[in-house]
Amino acid sequence: MAKTTLAYQYKLVNCPGKTIVGMLVEYPPNGATPPHRHGGASVSAYVVYGAVLNKMNNDPMRVIDQGGSWYEAPGCHHRISANASQTEPAAFFVTFVLDTETLEGEGPSVLVQIDEEYKEIVAKKMQGA
Repeated sequence: MAKTTLAYQYKLVNCPGKTIVGMLVEYPPNGATPPHRHGGASVSAYVVYGAVLNKMNNDPMRVIDQGGSWYEAPGCHHRISANASQTEPAAFFVTFVLDTETLEGEGPSVLVQIDEEYKEIVAKKMQGA
């Protein structure tokens, strides 16, 4: 799983009702985040070091190397987000822009909403089913 570090969170005074959140996401070798969405946020990301496997919606999977970036529109289904290396770490910086009301109402968990189907499969596996 990824290590996340909140870098900043500000209400955007020139965009009433919107908040911007910056976060560093660090993957160990072979690390990944399960399939997820971002609670209606617009998301941009920049690879700080390493390389990341990235698949959104039904688009083909891409390898994003250090210095590369991507954008996720609100509602995007991030199907694969993983370190491309089995031996080296990777990290990327993510910027979220979302409704302040959503963030304040649902808390920071709204930023990464893991697919329910994935959670159900993991729960069954943990129960030995």
